[in-house]
Amino acid sequence: MTSIIYVGMDVHTSNFTLCSYRIDPHHIGNDTVFAVAQMEPDYKNIIKYLEQVKKNYAEEITFQCGYEAGNLGYTLYHQLTDHGIDCVILAPSTMPQTNRREIKTDKRDAEKIARCLAYHSYHAVYIPTAEDHAVKEYIRMRDAEQDTLKRLKQQIIAFCTRNGKQFTEGRSYWSLKHLAWLKKQDFGNPILQEAFQEYLTLYNQASDKVKLFDQRIEELAHQARYEEKVKRLSCLIGIKTHTALATIVETGDFSRFQTARQYSAYLGLVPGENSSGKSIQRTGITKAGNSHIRRLLIEAAQCHSRGAIGAKSKRLLARGRE
Repeated sequence: MTSIIYVGMDVHTSNFTLCSYRIDPHHIGNDTVFAVAQMEPDYKNIIKYLEQVKKNYAEEITFQCGYEAGNLGYTLYHQLTDHGIDCVILAPSTMPQTNRREIKTDKRDAEKIARCLAYHSYHAVYIPTAEDHAVKEYIRMRDAEQDTLKRLKQQIIAFCTRNGKQFTEGRSYWSLKHLAWLKKQDFGNPILQEAFQEYLTLYNQASDKVKLFDQRIEELAHQARYEEKVKRLSCLIGIKTHTALATIVETGDFSRFQTARQYSAYLGLVPGENSSGKSIQRTGITKAGNSHIRRLLIEAAQCHSRGAIGAKSKRLLARGRE
């Protein structure tokens, strides 16, 4: 009879902490945590650890390893599975929550992960294909640059306000009229003018980068594996190529969600609940799961709510006919 040993791994860029957990089939409740070890952050050390544990058993042993989703991404998962080791990545939001007053150490975290593996009290993170992962990272890089551009806009407006410059020639900032107004501003001090020009230079550079990245995303969206799906999603109000492609690569396999409710729960867009006895109290959305898609879809919904009900722009109608 093959025995299963569950190996919880608390992984960081500085160190790995591992512990093994085994359910005794003959004595319920006589489960044991053993072989706690801390090591350098290298998958080869994990392989050596498993080999050492296996030497202590005469019968056949199989391992199931797992670690929480975090900054290591999928790298460790691929390294272990490439060597034939069963490994899963646990979604932290689906694991039993730790009381804030409890003692938290790497050893305790590794034990918690091992128990979650043994009793299946978790949901595994979906592992994307290499192509989806690459496109996802590119889109996130573009969004990081967009955040930089947003901060620069705020800094430029604040700089003008602090130094007595108010835009009154139009209703909205960052229109062509506003940009022309910015270029004409004279602050009467060479150092202030130099700082302002540096702000504008950084703004132009960031703006050009975002435009370049968006062009590349358009090219990626026309790949055979994405084109049809992107076209379908782009027929919806508030969704264009960027949001459509990001949703596709972040979600991966849509068929793993049987209902829209399951997909909403995956995105954290369902309301939470804090009920007891006859008291039923609904809370805000859970915000569990993929925050990137959640933000994009909330922005898309806001675009949908601003327009007239059922009305579609000429561009949206044209996308629907493609």
